[in-house]
Amino acid sequence: MDDLDQKILSALATDSSTSTSRLARRFKVARSTVQARLERMEANGTIAGYTIKLGDTATVRRVRATVLMQVDARTTGPVATRLKAIPEVEIVHTTSGRCDLILQIAADTTEALDGVIERIAAVDGVRDTETLVHLATKFDRAI
Repeated sequence: MDDLDQKILSALATDSSTSTSRLARRFKVARSTVQARLERMEANGTIAGYTIKLGDTATVRRVRATVLMQVDARTTGPVATRLKAIPEVEIVHTTSGRCDLILQIAADTTEALDGVIERIAAVDGVRDTETLVHLATKFDRAI
């Protein structure tokens, strides 16, 4: 990836609906150049898809939390599969260190969040959980 590819990715990370024509004007290259770059990055897996990022209006009422989870030996895969069936579980990461999985969860109310945490703790193979409720987002650079 060269500088132009990085610029295109950065622009699309900010606004995935930016047209190839607008990108071409912004970076002073032909539209066909931008299109070819996008097609190449899609083909090689650099770009896996295009999406939207919900704004505060859509997410302000959601209560989010991070759950640090310890699981029994050799149960990470089955536990992750069971967690996939819980719609409030948005992201599951495996990790190293004192916990085995890190989850991001979201619910409409603190009561609903509490229920989700109880369902997570009841999954076979879960040894221990620690929940950290998100209070405010200071910034988000996630792509």
